[in-house]
Amino acid sequence: MSKIETVLTTGKTHTTVHHDSASRSREERLDIKLTAPRNRALPEYAFPAIQAHPTAEQLFAGAWSACLISAIGLAAKEKDVALPHDLALDIEVDLGKTGNAYFLQARIDVSLPGIARDVAEAIVHAADEMCPYSKATRGNIDVAINVI
Repeated sequence: MSKIETVLTTGKTHTTVHHDSASRSREERLDIKLTAPRNRALPEYAFPAIQAHPTAEQLFAGAWSACLISAIGLAAKEKDVALPHDLALDIEVDLGKTGNAYFLQARIDVSLPGIARDVAEAIVHAADEMCPYSKATRGNIDVAINVI
């Protein structure tokens, strides 16, 4: 296993379930209400939000997409390819269950209009190899990556 030699950034949050069901960072850059799927077996962990707020799966997809789109930029730069202004990345993260076990799975669609398919696929593959979120999920959850 590789060890980090230099920490570039650290995200810290404090999440509560009772009262306001929120996740906050000490730096006050994150202050969000949370929503979770209702679980009848653990009603005390059902976030009581009345309005719709992000789920853990949405937060994970958002963080992963921010990391992966940055990695796409780095991979394109390494290959001396200019990215289109309408580059788009869509990540869907599913929470599911098989028997009594819970699992995640993800689908990633990357749109690189105007770039030859083989070049786009090479950039996305290189970015996937580079992105720490992709590394963390590789071999741990089912992930489908599509260049569209």
